Amino acid sequence: MVRQRVDVAAARDLAEALLTDLPQRWAHTAGVAARAVELCAALGPAMSPADRDRVVAAAWLHDIGYADPVRDTGFHPLDGARFLRGAGWAARINALVAHHSGACYVAEVRGLHHELAEFPRELSLVADALTYADQTVGPDGTRVDVRTRMTEMLSRHGATSDNARVHHLRAPDILATAARVEHHLHLATA
Repeated sequence: MVRQRVDVAAARDLAEALLTDLPQRWAHTAGVAARAVELCAALGPAMSPADRDRVVAAAWLHDIGYADPVRDTGFHPLDGARFLRGAGWAARINALVAHHSGACYVAEVRGLHHELAEFPRELSLVADALTYADQTVGPDGTRVDVRTRMTEMLSRHGATSDNARVHHLRAPDILATAARVEHHLHLATA
């Protein structure tokens, strides 16, 4: 049975069960979820309560594809989304996890774009908020700015990584996402 209601507590519990054996990934995930809560509160009426729950739940779940029981293709957004679909999570949560932080660009270079297309890419403030939360939290769970996060990611993955190979496409998309979220945040405080 597919879950129609987004259960943030269940998302957190699932992420904790899958990621606590990966302490740095767990620290990042907890930081992204905390950042998502902050963002959703700051965005106020720009986002419905149901969409705020979607962002926070997806933040908890966005990196579960790194966990050994979930890993299949080795591409964590796809593996996480497929696992969630099989576990009965709502299609929109699955798609948010599949496409977080410019995953479509990396999927293309890995030859997984058809598989990723199993999940529709959402272009919305909800998707933007998830990516912004992910891109403003470092691997240890601390807050960083988007450019620092991208630099750290490229350094960690290496100059010949798939992430580096698509950086010229992915970076402008992530920076545009950050600009949209920051514009909404400015409007919410004006």
